[in-house]
Amino acid sequence: MQWKTTVTKKVRAQLARDLSGDERDIGQPSRYPAGPPAKSVERRRTASLSLMALGIVYGDIGTSPLYALHACFYSGGHLAVTPAHVLGILSLIFWALIVVISIKYVAFMMQADNRGEGGILALLALLDPWRSNGRGAILLILLGTFGAALLYGDGMITPAISVLSAVDGLRVAAPALRPWVIPITVLTLLFLFATQRKGTARLGRWLGPIMLLWFSILALLGLHGILEAPAVLASANPLAAARFIMDAPGTAFLVLGSVFLVVTGGETLYADMGHFGPAPIRWAWFSLVLPALLLNYFGQGAILLIDPAKAAHPFYSLVPTWGVYPMVALATVATVIASQAVISGAYSLARQSIQMGLSPRLGIVQTSAEEMGQIYMPGVNVVLMIATIAVVIGFGSTARLAGAYGVAVSATMAITTILAFWVMRSRWHWSLLRAGLVAGLFLIPDLVFLSSNLLKVPDGGWLPLLVAGAVVMLMTTWRRGMQLRRATAQERGMPVATFLQSLSFEPPARVRGTAVFLCGPGDTVPQGLLHHLKLNQVLHERVLLMTAVTRDVPRVSASDRLEITALGADFYRVFVNYGFMQTPNLSVATKLCQDLGAIPGLEAEATTYYADRLHIAVAGRNPIVSRWRRRLFAFMARNAQGAVEYYRLPAGRSVELGIQVDI
Repeated sequence: MQWKTTVTKKVRAQLARDLSGDERDIGQPSRYPAGPPAKSVERRRTASLSLMALGIVYGDIGTSPLYALHACFYSGGHLAVTPAHVLGILSLIFWALIVVISIKYVAFMMQADNRGEGGILALLALLDPWRSNGRGAILLILLGTFGAALLYGDGMITPAISVLSAVDGLRVAAPALRPWVIPITVLTLLFLFATQRKGTARLGRWLGPIMLLWFSILALLGLHGILEAPAVLASANPLAAARFIMDAPGTAFLVLGSVFLVVTGGETLYADMGHFGPAPIRWAWFSLVLPALLLNYFGQGAILLIDPAKAAHPFYSLVPTWGVYPMVALATVATVIASQAVISGAYSLARQSIQMGLSPRLGIVQTSAEEMGQIYMPGVNVVLMIATIAVVIGFGSTARLAGAYGVAVSATMAITTILAFWVMRSRWHWSLLRAGLVAGLFLIPDLVFLSSNLLKVPDGGWLPLLVAGAVVMLMTTWRRGMQLRRATAQERGMPVATFLQSLSFEPPARVRGTAVFLCGPGDTVPQGLLHHLKLNQVLHERVLLMTAVTRDVPRVSASDRLEITALGADFYRVFVNYGFMQTPNLSVATKLCQDLGAIPGLEAEATTYYADRLHIAVAGRNPIVSRWRRRLFAFMARNAQGAVEYYRLPAGRSVELGIQVDI
């Protein structure tokens, strides 16, 4: 008989807190008020969230003025600093911020959310192409995984280019310190990655005010520059960009790859939507971030109209001589904040990959008891740290890094637009004409920017493509290997009904207590259970076959967490549902079973957990999966985190059973 949890009002109130990877004690009251807040309270809440969004969402795009305009004149060659070039480039920057960020991401893409969550994997989960085996579904999967993989390249390059561009101000303040720029950058990055294990919970309250100060200074510096040369405001006219393109189309096309750097935070803005909601992000963008960025870019352009020689460091040329050192310090802090957001995004992306079956289990540490999004992944952190420092040392300058940076983000933005088109068609049920027109308006600038950046592949753009290719290979290998392993287990396993029938003929001894055997979603008996029964000739009086299931939604509430079926002979099939933004905790799920009275006699504190520890053996030929990919899968399986740690099972009451699987 199927028993699905039905929670009464009393229990629902008790379990209002969504029990997930960062569960607190059952019965702790919710942080949120039960009734709708008054308008004044809502306004204060929006303002507070907008302030926090400044430190998390806008760190990436907010530090682009440090290097974007400089890269336009120096990346990929030396462009002459003439008034026509300055006004044309500023016009391109102005309209890029309006079209790509304001219209595409802030106004439109935030509507394409998956239960409040944004980002490329949230879009992919919304489409759920794994339910189909057609070519279109395969293409969507490859596009989505490649776009997600490119974000790992972004996680490597953003800290490198941001911190390096901030410390680069020392060359303006004291040219004698030029040899120290790279060492100071490396030390700053080491400090940044070393502090990740502590999380951002304690520093979170300071991130917003610091970025508020940063954007305020950006605006004031830019305004001062504009007052020196008001003619720079003519660049807001799109004709300035048109003249620049028509006069030198080849040069303009090359420069677009550097102009793109002003919008590189668009994907971060969209991916972090779930932390704050669309309203605070939009309010912060239009009220502060966009005006501050435009003023600063125009101010830098005004300085170049007065003195073209300052194109080497246009940002720091806006700063008075006495303020260069304090500005270097503030810029370094701002870039660390920007890097923190990208690194945290890489952790979230890795967790989503695990939950969606694209990655083996990796260690996840919850760094905050209040916010489930604040996590730390030691393995990911070490890889990012080594890669980022190697990038700084290998490239050595922001101009060279700019090419590598643009390729990663422009490709991701184009893929996001393609996935959004399919969301319009399949989820919003728009007509082909309507969806095509809207997606086409966004895809045209995406492809133009991508094409321009691809010209920089020989100068560094190969790096994110190489990283993304490697990550996609790992993701697809893991998913294919898990499919092969499940198929092998299904083929060789014993159906649960057959196993229970065999128990009635030769019932084993039953001992007191409850055993939880972790298993896959199929209807076969877990191999660990058969192994345990064969060796020990005994079963617990109560046996739960438990499976953690990841749904195609960001979060599953505690009231919808469990699906329980009584199988007979005191065996129970338990499905524990989680969203792709949640980390499973099966010991808490067992406690939830007890509190709801779903399984008679269950005592969570007296439960023993059994998990399979697989040893993958590559045997013979397989016409579907090549031998080298099976070996790669076996290597990944050996280095995956154990089920006890990942599912947060009590170490003193958990047993891992070694099982060999031939694939």
